[in-house]
Amino acid sequence: MRTPKISLMVLATSLGSFVLVIFYFQCTSNYNQATEQPVLRNNWQSKSGRSPLQTLYDSDQFDLASAQVMHQGRKDLLNRACKAYTKKRRVLIPEDLKHLVVDDQHELLYCYVPKVACTNWKRVLMVLTGDGKYSDPLKIPANEAHVAGNLRTLSQYTTAEINHRLRTYLKFVFVREPFERLVSAYRNKFTRNYNTAFHKRYGTKIISRHRVNPREEALEKGNDVSFEEFVYYLVDPRTQHEEPFNEHWERVHSLCHPCIIHYNVVGKYESLEQDARYILQLAKSRDVVRFPATVKSSRTTDDMAAQFFQKVSPFYQKKLYNLYKMDFLLFNYTIPSYLKF
Repeated sequence: MRTPKISLMVLATSLGSFVLVIFYFQCTSNYNQATEQPVLRNNWQSKSGRSPLQTLYDSDQFDLASAQVMHQGRKDLLNRACKAYTKKRRVLIPEDLKHLVVDDQHELLYCYVPKVACTNWKRVLMVLTGDGKYSDPLKIPANEAHVAGNLRTLSQYTTAEINHRLRTYLKFVFVREPFERLVSAYRNKFTRNYNTAFHKRYGTKIISRHRVNPREEALEKGNDVSFEEFVYYLVDPRTQHEEPFNEHWERVHSLCHPCIIHYNVVGKYESLEQDARYILQLAKSRDVVRFPATVKSSRTTDDMAAQFFQKVSPFYQKKLYNLYKMDFLLFNYTIPSYLKF
């Protein structure tokens, strides 16, 4: 049966909107404000009159020079890895942009990754966008930082507005050694008594599928999932076939699409405070807010991850590494020495 012309027109219009969203992604990451036709007028101006993105590319910012060289090196490594390991370029839809937090006042786009200091970054952005409502990030309760309505995400904008922000705003993301992040997610969601929602939602399923002869109480509460069982769940083909990974253990490249969106700064958890200062300096916001200092533990996250992986067989270590391999490659993390495959 021949498709009515009206249906073809609707389809073409819909596809056209997605092509518009992707227009920015096909461009290089070089920025030239002279050719940019802004869709929206932004009322914010830094004291120097430069946007954060302009400051990044200004050669006369000598105080930023050493940090800029390091971050340019990270971007170059990421670009090379994307070219080497990414075969196809997919079209992004607004749903793919829900992790990109927007600060229109300071022209910032931040892709948040759970278990990579995202609570503190959201707190900082609430101070920056709160019009004086907040002054100290640490006085903002953690649960309030994650309330959806407190910060806007890029998925909430029109196609033209999305493209404008992707072209002209400073885009940054923070990453972490993949297995240390995974262990942090496991400890937070499966070993804390208060996380009953995660126990019910994921723990009961993990125990029913991956524990031999589970007790009725464990099947009902799901509050004693072992790390090995969590690994079995992650590498089980049924898991992703049924639903996407939860954001706390989803891969960074799936949350933030770093081979499609050209991030100007790739911060790392391992150099969190220095990288945070660099971004706030680019945004001319260090006098407004400081990134909260982290409490250093005498026990390294690498040591902790090694302990959790002791009971995971080399076979499953290898399967898990293959699952997170792209994050290791894109962000220049080496295979942990404690793995035995």
